[in-house]
Amino acid sequence: MDTTKLVARVKAILMTPKTEWPVIAAEPATVPDLYKNYIAILAAIPAIAGFIKGSLIGYGMFGIHYRTPIMAGITGMIVTYALGLALVYVMALIIDALAPSFSGQKNQVQALKAVGYAYTASWIAGIGVIIPGLGWLIAIAGGIYSIYLLYLGLSPTMKCPPEKAGGYTAVSIIIAIVLSWIIMLIVGGIIGTSAMMGGALSGAHVSSDGGEVTIDKDSTLGKLDAWSKKMDAAGKQMEAAQKSGDADAQAKALGAVMGAATGSGQVEALAPDVLKPFVPDTLAGLKRTEFSAERNGAMGMQISEAHATYSDGAGRSLRLEVTDMGTAKGLMALAGWAAVENDKETDHGYDKTYKQDGRLIHEQWDSQSKSGEYGIVLGDRFSVKVSGNADSINDLKAAVAGLNLAGLEALKEQGVKKG
Repeated sequence: MDTTKLVARVKAILMTPKTEWPVIAAEPATVPDLYKNYIAILAAIPAIAGFIKGSLIGYGMFGIHYRTPIMAGITGMIVTYALGLALVYVMALIIDALAPSFSGQKNQVQALKAVGYAYTASWIAGIGVIIPGLGWLIAIAGGIYSIYLLYLGLSPTMKCPPEKAGGYTAVSIIIAIVLSWIIMLIVGGIIGTSAMMGGALSGAHVSSDGGEVTIDKDSTLGKLDAWSKKMDAAGKQMEAAQKSGDADAQAKALGAVMGAATGSGQVEALAPDVLKPFVPDTLAGLKRTEFSAERNGAMGMQISEAHATYSDGAGRSLRLEVTDMGTAKGLMALAGWAAVENDKETDHGYDKTYKQDGRLIHEQWDSQSKSGEYGIVLGDRFSVKVSGNADSINDLKAAVAGLNLAGLEALKEQGVKKG
């Protein structure tokens, strides 16, 4: 393994993908070489990061800290890694099979190049799971940027016309999401966690007529196709900035790419002092005992959070979290038009996500511990969540309803940079 060459390739595919993809497409390669020199190395990053987070650092929620047992964590890491490597190859076979439908040329090695190098952003961003606060945002942004890389790479590698690359990418990504979901279920069964995705692809309409694939512009796939064009424009801005050598221009271009990736454009998250008025001194009759607010940024993205704890000093407590998604607000809109939802019931509670009056809502309740959480997304940008002990979920709903939700939602365009 040539480490210098590996680092150079990672940097090039992330920073100047349009010029790097033709180079990649022209290189002689074999399946074993691609795995040995690139895929097998980078695919290990998210698996290792997940193990570090789950078994060594742990997760915290409702004041409870949880770590996956070491042996279960190691097993999950190995299985995640193995299935990840398999997923890349299966996706390459699928992309190869789809090539004629999008006027492309079948070639398994080139298909593996398209998948393997497109996954670079997602693999590198996988380490973000370790970072508190922004970790999930970095990981998601990396995954979305990988979609853009695949969009750019399909024409040079699979020889499909550029105008059909958007549809080719959309269909490929839908299949990848389904396969990834299956992997999540398998790994979740091993390490004791679970995941659910329902309705994410609803409303999509794909038709085929004489080998030509068309996509309904108002469906999820159609919006993904439109998104790819915005990413293309942001990518051109990044290339120009790289050629100029201007550090400020490069930083601005990175922000534009991340903004396009998350579907929101460039957004400056609200300052902590702007969020503070939405965290009252009392909540559901309880006095505020702790408060903190901060704004963080990375990779051209920003997010602001305010947290508060309320208590009566006799064991009853609630926690309020108000989050400005900032640059990631487009992801909230994506969740809305993709109809993301889930509904899970147990013997003593439930966990569900749904949309009501245009707002995404999450409820979780445990009747045994008399605890849960109720969260709502405002203006596809702000997340407001109350969690803790209560007589019923209705108490948590009432606590959220008692906040100045309309005032917060009215700020949804503040800090949004046009153009």
